[in-house]
Amino acid sequence: MSEADDIEEIKQQKMQELQSEETDTQAPDEPIHVESSEHYQEILGDYDVVLVDFYADWCGPCQMLEPITEDIAAETDAAVAKVDVDAHQQLAAEYGVRGVPTVVLAVEGETAEQMVGVRDKSHYVAQIQQHTN
Repeated sequence: MSEADDIEEIKQQKMQELQSEETDTQAPDEPIHVESSEHYQEILGDYDVVLVDFYADWCGPCQMLEPITEDIAAETDAAVAKVDVDAHQQLAAEYGVRGVPTVVLAVEGETAEQMVGVRDKSHYVAQIQQHTN
C-alpha cells in the first residue's frame, strides 16, 4: 500500500465517523435549560425523544421533580429540557400548560404524552422506553 492509499483510507474513515456522529446525536446527561422558543425547537429537532419539564422556581412540586429529571437525563436515551414558565410564558401557552409541573414527552418533535403533576420516576422512564424501543 502506498502512502497516498493510506491517506485516502484515513480520510474515508474520518468521513464515516463524522457522518455517524451527525446522525446519532447523543442526548446530554444533564437537563437542558431552554433559553427561547427557537432553542426549544432546536432541541426537539436534535433529539428523537425529549422529556420537557415545564416548571416554576416558586413551585414546590417542581422542586420535588428536579432530581427525578436529572436522574432521567443521566440514565435514559432521552434528552431532558426544562422550560421556566415565568420566563417563557408564550411557549408554555403554546403547549397548553395551565399548571406546573407539566411534563411533555415529545417524540420526533411531536407531543406524545402530557402529564400534569409529579409522578414517580418509573412512570416517566416507562413512557420514554415505550417510545424508544
